[in-house]
Amino acid sequence: MNLYNSYTQKIEELKPIEPGKVSMYVCGPTVYNEPHVGNARPIVVFDTLKKALELQGLDVMYVSNYTDVDDKIIKTALEQNVSEKEITDKYIEAYNRVRKNLHADLPDVAPRVTETMDQIIAFIQKLIENGAAYQVDGDVYFRVCSDKTYGELSHQKMEDLMVGARIDENEKKENPLDFTLWKETEQGIRWDSPWSKGRPGWHTECVVMIHNVFKKALIDIHGGGLDLKFPHHENEMAQCQMCSHTHLANMWVHNGMINIQNEKMSKSLGNVWWAKDLIEAHGGNTIRWMMISVHYRSPLNLNEEAISSSQKELNKIYTAYKQACVQLQLQNVETDAVDEESLKVFVDALNDDLNTPNAISVVHEVIKKINQALRARPFDGQKVAALKNALEKMLWVLGIELDSIVLDDQDKEMYAAWRNAVKAKDFETADVYRAKLQEKGIL
Repeated sequence: MNLYNSYTQKIEELKPIEPGKVSMYVCGPTVYNEPHVGNARPIVVFDTLKKALELQGLDVMYVSNYTDVDDKIIKTALEQNVSEKEITDKYIEAYNRVRKNLHADLPDVAPRVTETMDQIIAFIQKLIENGAAYQVDGDVYFRVCSDKTYGELSHQKMEDLMVGARIDENEKKENPLDFTLWKETEQGIRWDSPWSKGRPGWHTECVVMIHNVFKKALIDIHGGGLDLKFPHHENEMAQCQMCSHTHLANMWVHNGMINIQNEKMSKSLGNVWWAKDLIEAHGGNTIRWMMISVHYRSPLNLNEEAISSSQKELNKIYTAYKQACVQLQLQNVETDAVDEESLKVFVDALNDDLNTPNAISVVHEVIKKINQALRARPFDGQKVAALKNALEKMLWVLGIELDSIVLDDQDKEMYAAWRNAVKAKDFETADVYRAKLQEKGIL
């Protein structure tokens, strides 16, 4: 597998730290509202990456967190007069429904910030002790100038960041770029710490959860949306550098952003599309197919045309798949053989920086071969089966779930009767059988 590493700005070969195993962490959502379609894209991208690796025999440890303490969560809880946990539990459940409906696996571990507080406090204390952080009153800040490599992930120079830094009204900071590790708070959920009663800063949470879950300070892949590269991922890496002398991940992988009808999706523009509404209206297969039809690093433009195109492509795939299942059962063909040649081309496309558009092209080619084989006489059941089995593996990686077609004896008799009626040019009877077969999803 070759992936674009945002840190080096090059496509590089993924070389697992532990042979045969891949450690992957993807930044999860702040859970104060329903997930929008922008939240759904990394779900699809990194689930596809995980399955592409698993298809090739790698054992993937996939971790994605939930940020369950934040000003927005506290504000929502106060407005609804409920606890923060009630808010976060509700939206974690909503997020998992979207994940399930997009046919994505749940993470192997899904840590919550609120369950990692002791480790976060200990981590901040270690940064203070080694001079990378400092306390002012009840707050703690990371000393950005302590990390001489700061800016390497986002490829920005410290002096340029300083020039572009907004004048900070908080005069407690030594440097406007210094970011909060712990802040004293008066409102909402709070924890006791050596510095004050408060809560952690966002940039510290993921670093600690990675260390805590993986039990190491360097993992194979750290993923997330492009909008997280700076400052969030830059600040994560800086803390890990100063605490453990690593860049936290060997590969930093970022998916592109989503536009709605050629405009950036934002609440201010009123063009936010909620994931659950799209899935309910069009189905998980269609929304997932639309997302993987564009390379993960490219912007994804969503509109009705893209949705309609995805649905048409899936209908062609399902029609061919269904007929292959039907004919194989009618001919009593059973085999686990796979068209390895087609599957290899598919895997090669995915190994080229997770090029799902090229992988989809392979799927279309397999559909073409299936349709040709179904029309060929004599019927080559072994060829059709091998193509169908390869297609199933491809669709599993891409996260497309097709209903299987299972014929019983009555179905087979009805199919034979339909074919006999057609052959006898008894079209009235044939139409009756055809309607029944279509009703059962066989035709």
